[in-house]
Amino acid sequence: MPFQVRQATVHDLDTLAPLFDGYRQFYGKPSDLEGARAFLGARFAHQQSLILLACDAQGRAMGFTQLYPLFSSVRMVRTWLLNDLFVAAPARRQGVAAALLREAAAHARAMGAASLSLSTALDNAPAQALYESLGWQRDRQFCEYALTL
Repeated sequence: MPFQVRQATVHDLDTLAPLFDGYRQFYGKPSDLEGARAFLGARFAHQQSLILLACDAQGRAMGFTQLYPLFSSVRMVRTWLLNDLFVAAPARRQGVAAALLREAAAHARAMGAASLSLSTALDNAPAQALYESLGWQRDRQFCEYALTL
C-alpha cells in the first residue's frame, strides 16, 4: 500500500487526534479524544512541536511522529526529541514507522540539528530492533531519570 509522509498542520487536527488518542491508549491511558485534539492544537498554536503524518493514497492517516526542539548546552547545538511515534494497527508492518523515522531524521538534518533522541520501554524489543536497523544507537553512557511533579 503506497503512502506519503508530510509535515502536519493545524488543518490536520481532526485526522491526527484519533491517532494521538490511540497512541495514548497504547500506553495505558484512557481514551480522551477532545483532550488529544486540545493538546495537539496547543502545540500547533504555540509552534512547540513538529508533527509528521503518514497517509495512504486515499488520505487516510496511518501514523505520526512528534518532535520537540531541544538544545545541548555542552555541545552548543540544536537537537530534537522524537517523543511520540505511533502507527495505527491496520497500517503496521508496511514500513510506515521506518518512513516516519527517516523523515524525522531528514527534517532534523535540514534544520541543522546535531542529533535526534528518543526513549522507549525496556521491553519494547520490536521498536528497539527497528531503531537499531535504522542506525540509532542505544545510550550506554548515561542513565535517564525522571521526577514526577
